[in-house]
Amino acid sequence: MENRSLSVVAGLITLLAMPLAALAAESGTETDQQASWRERLDKASALQIESKALKEDGLKRNEQKYLECGKKFLVNSCRIDADREYQKTTHEARRLEAEGKALEREVKKEQLADRDKRRAEEAPRREADMQMREAETAASRQVSELHTEAVRSDKAKKAAEGAKRKAEQAEKHRQKQEAHDAKVAAKKLEAERRAAEGGEKK
Repeated sequence: MENRSLSVVAGLITLLAMPLAALAAESGTETDQQASWRERLDKASALQIESKALKEDGLKRNEQKYLECGKKFLVNSCRIDADREYQKTTHEARRLEAEGKALEREVKKEQLADRDKRRAEEAPRREADMQMREAETAASRQVSELHTEAVRSDKAKKAAEGAKRKAEQAEKHRQKQEAHDAKVAAKKLEAERRAAEGGEKK
């Protein structure tokens, strides 16, 4: 019975591993390291599945033996033997589970170290990218500031030209007004002089 359950578990693991291997072969992007990790994680998972199956099988066999021991003459001796066998089975199951977990921890530790190594290797490139982006941002900001300054300068120049034009127009208007006022004053004086001459002749 034990051999049959282990062979079933092994068959299930093989069936599960086949699609993963096919998928990795199709993608063609898996590195040797990643393949090794996947293989070892699959093995760890298989060990843990086998451990669980062994525990369940051991428990069923122990219960069955306890029932059989009730029919025997030396019941206690039979049950002690059944317990010893069950303890061996659970000990083996725990060993398999611990081995699977240790393998899983080892792979995760390697993956973490690999990720840290890649981050460290990529750090100079990321730093260069960040500096380039900062330089581009600074250049863009400088261009924007120069454009804003040029617009301000242009507005100030146009405002100064407008003010100059207004001042020139105001000056022309003032001169015209003065010329007009001078003409009016001259005509008035001429009219007064004529009036005064006309009054003397009478």
